[in-house]
Amino acid sequence: MSMSHKLIDAAEARNGTAILVDGVPCIVRTNDISKTGKHGHAKCRIEAISVLDGKKKVFAMGGHDRLEVPTINKNRAQLMSIADERATVMDLDSFETFELSVPEELKEELHEEDKVEYWEVEGSKIIKRKM
Repeated sequence: MSMSHKLIDAAEARNGTAILVDGVPCIVRTNDISKTGKHGHAKCRIEAISVLDGKKKVFAMGGHDRLEVPTINKNRAQLMSIADERATVMDLDSFETFELSVPEELKEELHEEDKVEYWEVEGSKIIKRKM
């Protein structure tokens, strides 16, 4: 199922911009733009971090090449229970309850009753931070 994404020029991708890299939603960390010659086009070397698993992606493309910008919905939820790497959470707006995986870097600090921000990106839901 294809969602319509916003498109931006690679040269517009700034730190913090969400982009799709090979269909994976990522957040841009750096974008080194080099100009080539008098009539040449800018080249971008973009470093981005996958929103889903935190893996780094580095790639180069022309400054006028287009990047897709995924839609990220940021929501708030309360932790109902945590078992291993799974947390049962309740959305604070819709009161819907569902399971999310707990990111490695948050395992120590998350406890029942905590409120978290979770992102819904391209059909995936992930806990991003404790509130």
